[in-house]
Amino acid sequence: MARTMAKAPSAFAWLLMAFLALDLCAYQILSLLPLSGGQGFDLNRILLINSVLPRAAVALLSGAALGLSGALLQQVLRNPIADPSTLGISGGAQFTMTAATLFAPALMDTAREAVALVGGVAIVAIIMFLTWKRGLEPITVVLAGMVMSLIAMALSATLILANGEYMMSLLIWGSGSLTQQGWDHAQTIALTFALCLIAAFLMVRPLEILGLDDASARGLGINLLLLRLLALAVAVWLATTVTAEVGVIGFVGLAAPTFARLCGARTQREILVSAPLIGAAILWLTDGLVQLAAGGSAETVPTGAATALLGGPLLLYLLPRLRLAHHASTFAPPRPARRIGKPLAPLFAILFLVLGMVAVALLIGRGPDGWNLATGQLLHDLLPFRAPRIAAAAAAGAMLAAAGMILQRMTGNPLASPEVLGISAGAGVGLAAVLFTIPAPTMSARLIGAMIGVFAALIGLLSVARRQESNAERLLLGGLAAGAFCNALVNAAMITGDARAFQLLAWISGSTGQVTWTEASIAMTAAIVLLGPLPLTARWLEILPLGSSQARAVGLPLQTSRMTLTLFAAGLTAAASLIVGPLSFVGLVAPHMARLVGFSRAHHQLTAAILIGAGLMTGADWLSRVVSFPYQLPLGLFASLIGGPYLIWLLRRNR
Repeated sequence: MARTMAKAPSAFAWLLMAFLALDLCAYQILSLLPLSGGQGFDLNRILLINSVLPRAAVALLSGAALGLSGALLQQVLRNPIADPSTLGISGGAQFTMTAATLFAPALMDTAREAVALVGGVAIVAIIMFLTWKRGLEPITVVLAGMVMSLIAMALSATLILANGEYMMSLLIWGSGSLTQQGWDHAQTIALTFALCLIAAFLMVRPLEILGLDDASARGLGINLLLLRLLALAVAVWLATTVTAEVGVIGFVGLAAPTFARLCGARTQREILVSAPLIGAAILWLTDGLVQLAAGGSAETVPTGAATALLGGPLLLYLLPRLRLAHHASTFAPPRPARRIGKPLAPLFAILFLVLGMVAVALLIGRGPDGWNLATGQLLHDLLPFRAPRIAAAAAAGAMLAAAGMILQRMTGNPLASPEVLGISAGAGVGLAAVLFTIPAPTMSARLIGAMIGVFAALIGLLSVARRQESNAERLLLGGLAAGAFCNALVNAAMITGDARAFQLLAWISGSTGQVTWTEASIAMTAAIVLLGPLPLTARWLEILPLGSSQARAVGLPLQTSRMTLTLFAAGLTAAASLIVGPLSFVGLVAPHMARLVGFSRAHHQLTAAILIGAGLMTGADWLSRVVSFPYQLPLGLFASLIGGPYLIWLLRRNR
């Protein structure tokens, strides 16, 4: 009886949502119906048949396909937060399509779905390789998927940025615009959905058994490897088909199965029936609201970007309900492999290596005649171009390393960093707010906006962490939620397509090619001001990893110390992200490298991490300048290609 009463409000809510979506669609249809019975040219009739009705069909079919894809992914991976967005499938498909549009445009005319499928399958294959030995742990799978998605997003943004307005339309389309000019897309999605639905129901009984543990499933005669591969193939085919036809539609695959369970669906058959229906209702309603907000004019926010705004709050809603207790020690803070008894000499050695890297970046480069060593007049001529970007990169690397060190010590989580936890994306929200509200914002205004965005994201994240102190994985999931929501807001701002959108694209890729002495001076000043007081917090950083109870026992002012460190981490992340973008992973890599060298005490590790971060970012800036001469790669992207594989290696390790 209680279960029936609990299901009734949810069913009523979905029925109300369906009626609302139907009303919006009916309003559009009635507004375009011809008022006369003439048989001549009727523009409204053409729009109705070739735009409004196909758009409604595509919304319904895409939502149903993503709902079914999410249900299959969650069942086969035993992961309640798996969907094409969190696993990076949509991001991989979008990247391969972006690359094909640029380098092999003929493929986009003849084999668009195949191109998208290659990207989705490649991402899934990498994730399976990384997580198979860890038993497909939910947090490991999702974190690997989100990392791959971030890297694919950075690569896509770089290609778009390098080709200017030629590729800007692809960015808008890739955000999930459902605008239609015929029935071709609807027919393609309908055919794929029908075939995949049949395949899913043919696998429904083995999928029910897959909900058991692996040993029990094998005991009942299930070929787990074959079943997982088949189910993953169906789910990836559905997701990549939708991406190929209408762009990236975020988090419908996560929401539909979740709400199906909240409505009372328990068996796999019930979920496979209800998830596509709920997914269709979600996307149909969202698209109707987007069109209603547009008021008949051009859309300001594509439907895919609007649905992505649901992803972060939904993940936060699911966070307390996830059963991850048996994985609570997955990411226990590792101890240093060795301890350095006299750290002064190694610190000076690292300092000399960093200075050597600065000298290499300043003196060695490539020109039309090949490699050269800049001295004399040549060095004097190149100094105004090389020195500011080197100084800015070194300052940004040092600040990100310090922020990562603070977050790892404060949360007791070795995977915590501004990039992994998504708080760097908060800088993008603050930057977008400044760009779209101030006509000609100064660097100081951008820095203040970015710091406010980072601070808000970090405060929200640490509030989640404080409620979930016993489970480090939940902090990472909270970071994924914050990053997803902030990235959705930034993407919604970028699709305007004007000069401000290009500024946001340049920020995402982390380009230092246009850095001047003014910006470099601000970065260095911020680094000096924010890094200078950090040695005074060494005692806090030494005690906080022990936990709240131990910190209180030794008299540590817990609230004061956490708030102070949060402010420092927010300021460091905001100042650095303005220079190198939200995706460099230096904040993750540098503290780990300092620990692996043997610096165990907080103040020694902090000093070493700052030096290593400065050296890594300086080296990445130099490589981004010389690897593809005469073209220059964005610094943030190049640094992410160094830090991303490190994070993937860290995920694959079995401690």
